[in-house]
This record gives sequence, structure tokens and C-alpha cells, in this order.
Amino acid sequence: MTAPLTPPPPPHEPSPHDAWPPPGGHAGVAAAPHDVAYGQDGPGMKTELREAALITVVTAVAGVLLGLLWKWLAPSVPLVGDVVNGGWVVYLKDSEGEQAIGVDGTFSLLALVFGAVSAGAVFLWRRRGGVPLVVALMVGGLLGSLLAWRLGVWLGPGSDVIAQAKAAGKGVTFSAPLKLGAKGALLAWSLAALLVHLGLTALFGPRDAEPYGQGPVPKDSYGAPLE
Repeated sequence: MTAPLTPPPPPHEPSPHDAWPPPGGHAGVAAAPHDVAYGQDGPGMKTELREAALITVVTAVAGVLLGLLWKWLAPSVPLVGDVVNGGWVVYLKDSEGEQAIGVDGTFSLLALVFGAVSAGAVFLWRRRGGVPLVVALMVGGLLGSLLAWRLGVWLGPGSDVIAQAKAAGKGVTFSAPLKLGAKGALLAWSLAALLVHLGLTALFGPRDAEPYGQGPVPKDSYGAPLE
């Protein structure tokens, strides 16, 4: 005589505790503000491109301020005019002076500061970051540096040093045209913006949430994982 068949157990009813967590975090944990605004996967390529274009324009326009500060803070290079054989010649008043190096150094230091500030501002605005934003910072920094360079040269003393020497008089000191000797300084803004933005993103950027159900592996008193 066979035993009666045992009916199969009823299907498992889902419990409220088994529900999947909401997008952007675990159950009971609110999503970060940037995830609420843009979603877990970011704002989308079109939005990122619009933001990148805006960053490029604003950063490039900020080069006007860099050019004004460079013209104001850069040391002047003293020149002296003289008449030799009936013709005017111009030479450095202090042949061993370092004013020309100071002009390049002032531009480089200001560009580094502008790069760090622009990167910090973009990070505070869009903490998630993204390749288009980084490219926009670099392109905008280069355009801003070019604008600052040309603006500083335009606002500085004239490039016709012979005319300036004649106007000043024989043996009278006058300032040389504002000149950027080290053209590599034009990249300082972009490089500073890149490094600062990547550093801020690595240190303070949002972290991806752990997959659901993956937590710390329980261990026994000896540190071995429990099966």
C-alpha cells in the first residue's frame, strides 16, 4: 500500500521585502540629486553636448579677464632708444634683466589659476562629469588663452618700437610691447582644467551603486567565508 501523495507546496508569494530597490540606489536609500535630475545613466548625449557648448563659450569669454589681468600684472620690459650713424636703434636697458621671463611666467600662473577655477565651477555644476564636459573645458581653455594673449598684446604698448623711441627721445626709457615668448603657456589653462576636473571627479564624484543582493560575504570567527 503506497502512501498518499503529498500535494506540492503553494507558490511563493512575493513579499514587500523582496521588492527590487528603486533606480539609483538600494531600498530605503534616496537617489542622489544628480540622479534624480538626469537618471542613473546621465543626462543623455544631446544634453551633454549642449552643456559642453555652453561651457566652451563661457570659458573662452573668460579669456578677456585673463588678458586684462596679464596686461595689468605683467612686468614691463624697459627699452632705450639711441641714434647711431643717423639712424635710430633700440636696445634693452638691462640686458641681464628677467622681465621678459616674468611676462611669460605671469601669463602661465594666471592661466593655471583660471584652469583650476573653471574646472571647479564645472564640477560643482555637473558632478557626474563626462567626456564632452572635459573636452569643452580643454577647448574653451585654449580659446580663452588665445583671446587673452591677443587682447593683452593689443592693449599693451605699440609694436613699433622705433616710433616709440622717437616719441620718448634719445636715452629715455620706455616699455617694450607685451609679448608672449613661450607659446607653450597657451596650454596651461587647458592642462590645469583637465587635471583638476579629473581629480575632483575621482575624489568626490558619484559612485555606482552595488548590484542588488551583493553585499559583504559572511565569515566565521576565523575569517573564512561561510557556505
